[in-house]
Amino acid sequence: MPKTTTFLIFGASGDLTSRLLLPALGQLLQREPDRQVTLLGAGSDDWSAARWKKAVHDAFASSDAADQVSRIGATSYTRADITKAADLKKLLAGIDGPLVMYFAVPPAVTVAACEALAQVTLPDDTVLALEKPFGGDEAGARELNETLTTLVPENRVFRVDHFLGRSTLLNILGVRFANRLIEPVWSADHVASVLVRYDESLALEGRARYYDKAGAMIDMLQSHLLQVLAVLAMEEPVDLDEIDLRDAKSAALRATHIWDDNPVKNSRRARYTAGTIDDRTLPSYVDEDGVDPSRETETLAEIVCEVRTSRWAGVPFTLRSGKAMAEKKAEIVVTFKPVRHIPDGLTGQPADGGVLRIGLSPDRIELELNVNGGDDPFALRRESLSTKIGKSTLLAYTEVLSQLLDGDVALSVRGDAAEECWRIIQPVRDAWARGEVPLEDYPAGSTGPAEWASSQG
Repeated sequence: MPKTTTFLIFGASGDLTSRLLLPALGQLLQREPDRQVTLLGAGSDDWSAARWKKAVHDAFASSDAADQVSRIGATSYTRADITKAADLKKLLAGIDGPLVMYFAVPPAVTVAACEALAQVTLPDDTVLALEKPFGGDEAGARELNETLTTLVPENRVFRVDHFLGRSTLLNILGVRFANRLIEPVWSADHVASVLVRYDESLALEGRARYYDKAGAMIDMLQSHLLQVLAVLAMEEPVDLDEIDLRDAKSAALRATHIWDDNPVKNSRRARYTAGTIDDRTLPSYVDEDGVDPSRETETLAEIVCEVRTSRWAGVPFTLRSGKAMAEKKAEIVVTFKPVRHIPDGLTGQPADGGVLRIGLSPDRIELELNVNGGDDPFALRRESLSTKIGKSTLLAYTEVLSQLLDGDVALSVRGDAAEECWRIIQPVRDAWARGEVPLEDYPAGSTGPAEWASSQG
């Protein structure tokens, strides 16, 4: 019989737990009938046992898994200050066997709790799961990593990035390494540019407490999109275990820099103003509840990077993400160079080579090619071949929890990679802080500032 894993959530009374973690846990248990989990919650709110059990039931029901509540053991909730060693010792007393501690709390609380854990004896096989951001800059990430390694080995630290969920990551790996058509041309010899974009039609949605301090740069580019870049740019790993795969990603990130080392020319930022998306009328970002206009928080960010390796030198990698956009566009756009010569007799001059689009959500692949035929058999035109990549029915965090409860950290962010991501964006943050890159405006429901049209892909 499989061992029972204790899943202890810090911040159990918070939004992340009820909206993402618990629905995903319910769905996971429904899919994996042999998995054994005991669920424990801890938080700062004074919740009764009845309130906690209702929260668990409602969350499971939201993912059509209410019938799985009986499988999480005698679940309980404890009011606790996880920054105090005494409270942590009480929470961990009596836990035997594999333990996953999930920090669904603000980054500063995570840091303080990890420092307090240094005074606590952890059960064997403890895994620590941390939400982004990992630190607030490169030095802060390094300090946090040093603290974590005094608690457990690096291979038992799971830095959560749901963009690295199994299906999304494996889709990219399959396209890159399993196709003779693609693998030989995946380099600067054939690729003109790469765009990684995650634009969403959602606005702030009540997240000012976190987002107004992070902005699009830290919320999306520094974490999710740089991790996607690493998968696109890395060399082929020997296998997909937690050593080789993460070695390959970290090597790509170490080679990544802001294009031409010029953050002023190669970064842009903007903030949405009042507008309409479908039937929703949105206020300006600065008028959203909880927003401090003096922070000048960007809701749309773009940077251009270069991966300085023999494979990729000279190819611009553009990372872009924005809120309150006209439509959701989550995709990778790889534009290939044009052919060197087109035979006389074929009419028309394609602007570029083929274009490969890999959808991040929904998962889809589209290949744009130059073809001829039809009424004029010599006239070139652009046609697209597209297919869906087996739509996943899993919630984003279901994939994360499956790996996490198995103690498999291969698809999480390794400590050195977290530090490199902060290092890459720091020149941009400094330039923005000095006011060298203007904060532009765009109406909610638009595609961004008009002059950004060249980056639409």
